[in-house]
Amino acid sequence: MQDPAITPELIEAHGLKPDEYQLILDIIGREPSFTELGIFSAMWNEHCSYKSSKKWLRTLPTEGPQVICGPGENAGVVDIGDGQAVIFKMESHNHPSYIEPYQGAATGVGGILRDVFTMGARPIASMNALSFGEPDHPKTRQLVHGVVEGIGGYGNCFGVPCAGGEVRFDPAYNGNCLVNAFAAGLADADKIFYSAASGVGMPVVYLGAKTGRDGVGGATMASAEFDESIDEKRPTVQVGDPFTEKRLMEATLELMATGAVISIQDMGAAGLTCSAVEMGDKGNLGVRLNLEDVPCREEGMTAYEMMLSESQERMLMVLRPEKEAEAKAVFDKWDLDFAIVGETIPEDRFLIMHNNTVKADLPLKALSGNAPEYDRPWVETPPAEPLDPASVPGVDPIDGLRALITSPNYCSRQWVYEQYDTMVMADTARTPGQGAGLIRVHGTDKLLAFTSDVTPRYVKANPVEGGKQAVAEAYRNLTALGAVPLATTDNMNFGNPEKPEIMGQFVGAIKGIGAAVAALDMPIVSGNVSLYNETDGQAILPTPTIGAVGLIRDPETAITGEARDGHVALLLGDETGHLGQSALLAEVYNRVEGDAPPVDLEAEKRNGDFIRDNHAFIKACTDLSDGGLALAAFEMAEAAGVGVHLDDADTPTLFGEDQGRYLIACNFDQAEALMIAAGRAGVPIRTVGKFTGDTVRIGGSEAPLAELSEAYRGAFAATFD
Repeated sequence: MQDPAITPELIEAHGLKPDEYQLILDIIGREPSFTELGIFSAMWNEHCSYKSSKKWLRTLPTEGPQVICGPGENAGVVDIGDGQAVIFKMESHNHPSYIEPYQGAATGVGGILRDVFTMGARPIASMNALSFGEPDHPKTRQLVHGVVEGIGGYGNCFGVPCAGGEVRFDPAYNGNCLVNAFAAGLADADKIFYSAASGVGMPVVYLGAKTGRDGVGGATMASAEFDESIDEKRPTVQVGDPFTEKRLMEATLELMATGAVISIQDMGAAGLTCSAVEMGDKGNLGVRLNLEDVPCREEGMTAYEMMLSESQERMLMVLRPEKEAEAKAVFDKWDLDFAIVGETIPEDRFLIMHNNTVKADLPLKALSGNAPEYDRPWVETPPAEPLDPASVPGVDPIDGLRALITSPNYCSRQWVYEQYDTMVMADTARTPGQGAGLIRVHGTDKLLAFTSDVTPRYVKANPVEGGKQAVAEAYRNLTALGAVPLATTDNMNFGNPEKPEIMGQFVGAIKGIGAAVAALDMPIVSGNVSLYNETDGQAILPTPTIGAVGLIRDPETAITGEARDGHVALLLGDETGHLGQSALLAEVYNRVEGDAPPVDLEAEKRNGDFIRDNHAFIKACTDLSDGGLALAAFEMAEAAGVGVHLDDADTPTLFGEDQGRYLIACNFDQAEALMIAAGRAGVPIRTVGKFTGDTVRIGGSEAPLAELSEAYRGAFAATFD
């Protein structure tokens, strides 16, 4: 088959700007072949090279005594004591999920699981953070069903429990949904596997499923805006097989135990190209590949197709040659392909051969470590107009609460998480729907807490404070269970970075996230950037999702009880009644106005430490975020099946979204002890009501708990079934 001529149109179709193509010419001193053009396109696109974001990502705090491995590997590695480590990461599969919801979401789950077990960890938990358009938009229902079924279909078959996540709806996502997938695994801290190749002349081995034409050009597609040609991009979406992935995991972990692995890398975005280049780049070696040895499931595949295919369930490994027979026997046992497809070479060279013909011969460093890096122009997001409190009419408390709990944004998510297996592996200590999830560390007394958080409307109004708030809410969700926050992973979802106002959102969010993770000792250890989330020029809300992990070393310190009849309700933290950008304003008054609530990081740290230090007095705890006191009190009461009576009646006190706050349920004598301790620690605390009976009474307004609970639990299904 004759390769096409390299034309300006072909260059543009590969997502390369004219100046980038000129840089290619300068580097190699000639016109690239078609395969070489594809390789540069794959490695230099935003999805793989982070060319618009690297400058700012470097400013994030990534180190701490608990960090074994920070950003740059397949996933981050954090010490949890006793010679054990938790390995975790979050990444996006946004563009594929909008084009083909089921497979896009399913392969997003598959990819993040491979990132974890590639490092030698057995996955123990997953989460997902989903953003969709308006519920009544013609595409939203299809996306919700497809994405949720794809996540459940892959994760359930693979056999990893879903620990939590989030779902939101906003018109800004009408043309570009977000699917952010998180996975965490456990490994021995001294048995972590990395991707840097080492040793010259070492065999490069292809592992797993066969290569097909699915996903060719997927990484490049994910680095571009959508337009009217969106349906033509369907072939760029990968197709997953969770049962093959399960076999691949077992085979990989068994292979690692043989001592055969020098380095190993998941074949994710840009497939064989990216995995080979990253291994060579990190090890300061070159790589030669012989494509005739690549296991293919389709006839007549070209070098271009093999190098850019994103077929799933594949890995690339550098092998200790004396262990070849032992390693191959493992993969034969699991009925998976094991093929030596090349070798490491000493020079800075990426040499691709196919049937004794050179298809690509490029300097390897230029593809990865020396890829273009941009300092994009950016403008600071202008300060939001303050919200005039007098412009927000008072609302009947029960009417306001009912509006929130029947909204798709704040109703129960059980329709979603009941489609996921949350109990597989039998170590789930807290199922989704109640704040952070909780998974036991098998065979120990330790527990790991998991949460995913961001409030995009805050970030749009004030990227710095919104970035801080995403981290602070994750900190509070972990703290409310008694967990010590360990570290975070970020998934930075934004629009087109070539627009200075979008780049300004990104920069502001990074500044806020960086300040918060430093103040709260939650370094960023892994992450993903997803840009160009736009359709016909309309960008999503800036959505820097924060996934966070916390540790409970002693189960006696866990706060996992429920409110009980007779418990006192205590509110801890400062209050101003901040209604700007609030859920009440959006859901009741259809207004998105005002500034994001300010985040006092010193107060967040102080209040969080107080909760953990005084866990013995606390029966149940939740943080306050969207919907303020009213929604937090209802959710705590509803989960426990007991009524709640709140003393306050004014709208800002009930629905304000001030940060750094917790709602606590405890016995009267414990409440007294907490108030004394809070006074000594300088922590604001007050009684706001009690949990009792079978009604929700707020001020002078009242409704049966059973009626509100039915509305809360049925609203999602009523919208999407």
